Parts: sequence; structure tokens; C-alpha cells
Amino acid sequence: MGEGIWGFPEGSGHVPGTELVGYRVEATDGTIGRIDRHSEDVGRSHIVVDTGPWILGHRRLIPAGAVSRIDREQQAVYLDCSKEQVKEAPDFEQGRYDDATVRLIEQHYANPHM
Repeated sequence: MGEGIWGFPEGSGHVPGTELVGYRVEATDGTIGRIDRHSEDVGRSHIVVDTGPWILGHRRLIPAGAVSRIDREQQAVYLDCSKEQVKEAPDFEQGRYDDATVRLIEQHYANPHM
């Protein structure tokens, strides 16, 4: 992912303006939840995943660069990371999207050992 971590990858099927809320989210090894919200902000595009019963009561902010593919017909978003990597990511707290949180998320998803 690297420098492009906050932008949807070319070839992912992302179409600006597409409403992704409610789409199922699939990690490389299974379903992790549904999109609760998303942002197409330039330089900070991301999805927020409600993990439901998998990680009860938690949401994860995932940079757009982690998206490998969007299937609008199946209403699914596929990620280039594992369930474990998402599980170990920092919690997303509503209203807390400051520079420190952004750096933590960047470090987490840029770590090749996950």
C-alpha cells in the first residue's frame, strides 16, 4: 500500500460517488462485517466497518488503499488484508480522526508483518 494508502487503488472498481454503506466487507480469509460509513476525501479516503458480532461493538477505519476490489452487483468490498490484521487495528472512535489516529492507522496497515 505505502504512499497510496488513503486512495482507492486503480483497478479496484471504485466509482466516485458510489454509496458503499451497507456493503459486505471481505478480508482475504473471510467476512469481517459491513460498511457503516465511508469517505472519498482526497488524501484520506477510507471505509468504516462495523464488525458486528465478530468483534462485538467495534468499528474499524480501513484506508481505501487496503481495498482490492469492489463488486457493486454483489454489494461487497474485498480487502488486501486478513481478518487478524483488521482485528488488531486501532478502534475507530466516532469523532476521533485526528493526526495521531491517522498515523496509528497508517503504521498498522503499512506493516508488512501483518
